[in-house]
Amino acid sequence: MRLEDFDYHLPPELIAQQGAEPRDAARLMVVERQSGRIEHRVFRELPHYLRPGDVLVLNESKVIPARTFAQNPQGTPIEVLLVRELPGGDGRWEALLRPARRARVGTRLTFPEGLCATVEAVQADGSRLLRFEGDIWAHLERIGQTPLPPYIRAPVEPTRYQTVYARTPGSVAAPTAGLHFTPELLACLQAMGVEISYLILHVGPGTFKPVKESPETHVMHREPYEIPPSTAAAVNQAKAQGRRVIAVGTTVVRALETAWSETGLQPGAGETQLFIRPGFHYRVVDALITNFHLPRSTLLMLVSAFMGHELMRRAYQTAVAERYRFYSLGDAMLIL
Repeated sequence: MRLEDFDYHLPPELIAQQGAEPRDAARLMVVERQSGRIEHRVFRELPHYLRPGDVLVLNESKVIPARTFAQNPQGTPIEVLLVRELPGGDGRWEALLRPARRARVGTRLTFPEGLCATVEAVQADGSRLLRFEGDIWAHLERIGQTPLPPYIRAPVEPTRYQTVYARTPGSVAAPTAGLHFTPELLACLQAMGVEISYLILHVGPGTFKPVKESPETHVMHREPYEIPPSTAAAVNQAKAQGRRVIAVGTTVVRALETAWSETGLQPGAGETQLFIRPGFHYRVVDALITNFHLPRSTLLMLVSAFMGHELMRRAYQTAVAERYRFYSLGDAMLIL
């Protein structure tokens, strides 16, 4: 498996800068793995491809306004992207700082409105461990900014970079496959007998980290997840009865496949560092809704492992030729 096998040419104008309005007006490419058939639809037509008894699993993690700014004692402005709050409730966070060289261990950072933090450690990946003095959550709610992927350069309304079912704060990037759902579409699916279940996987900035060398040596980022007992029960019953489990997004795939054991899907909280690439044997997911991903990314490798490498390449070539919109705010693919 070569890194070059996951490369493709994408014209820059196909990188979506705004989401479709309404959300379910996004285009939907439908790919059948067994036949290789490709169809072109609109996302609101999703009910045509689902059936009663399907279990649709969504990630209800909510994007937090994790981007903020501080100054070091010399007055140097420093951009701070909070990655995740550490357990214990003692004000410790992992964070990415820019310029990081201006925030060595022991540096005291001053934020607007009197909030302060001290750099306690520099971690192996260059991120900082900060200990805050004061209410960081209140600070973020007042003046924090929604972190957007680097390829989105146009202004985006924060609510548009949030799923309509987001409930649990913790992500620094949206689980973007879910951005296409509307309350009306979810209600339609439920009315036709589709079971809708939720889990939590808090998306970290590592989701945008490209694979720079061999996929075999790439170290996957770590992300926390939680699977409620009700979701585990719904998935286990579906698998036992031969009904389909449909994952909305790669985050749901990684959480489900991580938590699967010989006795079924295990409820509870944990962390996943699962790197799904060709050769991986899927045990839980039967169908996948996802967006179109960056070249050489772990997300593209996950999709390749699910649908087969040659079909993935043909689907992406078709998407470019048909002028689909790519990445976080772009169009969607349903892989059956």
